[in-house]
Amino acid sequence: MAVNLPTTMLRSFVAIVDTGSMLNAAEQVFVTQSALSLQIKRLEELVQQPLFQREGRRLTLTAAGELLLGYARRMLAIHDEGLAAISAGRFIGPVRVGMVQDFADLLLTGLLARFSELHPEAQIFARVAGTAELQTMLERGQLDIVIGYAGPRDEHALRSAPMRWFGEEGLAGADVLPLAVLEKPCRFREAAIAALDAAGQPWRIAVETPNLSTLRAAVSAGLGVTCRTSLFLRDLPVLEAPALPPLPNVTCILLKAEQRGEAARHLAELSAEAIRAL
Repeated sequence: MAVNLPTTMLRSFVAIVDTGSMLNAAEQVFVTQSALSLQIKRLEELVQQPLFQREGRRLTLTAAGELLLGYARRMLAIHDEGLAAISAGRFIGPVRVGMVQDFADLLLTGLLARFSELHPEAQIFARVAGTAELQTMLERGQLDIVIGYAGPRDEHALRSAPMRWFGEEGLAGADVLPLAVLEKPCRFREAAIAALDAAGQPWRIAVETPNLSTLRAAVSAGLGVTCRTSLFLRDLPVLEAPALPPLPNVTCILLKAEQRGEAARHLAELSAEAIRAL
């Protein structure tokens, strides 16, 4: 009986080789590391050969793995070419988009819902993280689109907005300013601290959280002052206190992978349109 090698297993196998680790490969093919390990174990059972061997922390290909790699790449290329040919003009997925939390709160229920209504056959993978992490995923081929933040003169800028102080007015006069911030790395956190240090104003971190919703709740509760843009914290009071130093502008950017399908291109166009309309 002929042995069938599932394309999902072959794709995972190639992803491990290309990314250099099980962790990176798992993120690229959207499965857990344990599921990825099971796929490779099953693939080795099907070909009745070990495909990887460990050298310290590194995974290296066995002779059988080296041989299979070339065939796997060709098989996947033919598979993808055939699928593209018979589905020409259709929006097939997955479309992989990454965005910072500010945009996720505003766009996930609007932009992606609109895209899904227009193209219900498309599959969407959405990742919410910091801009630096998302850029790394884009460079590794794990995302098609990234929506994030950059400095005011970034070449990928779609629009710029001033950073503002948010919080209860009474906190601005504190001897040591209590800050509510997101965990590092965070462009707004860095800008707030740099501005306060430059002005010689004492500060302390009163609330530190990885979650924007928690940050918003902490500021609303009067636990600290934070720094964001009015594009996204419209429900919080803006602090115009002269005691607080001025802040720089921040730029909204949209990055796109060089190789992407029609669905990703269309979602990028809708994303740019939504950001410019903020």
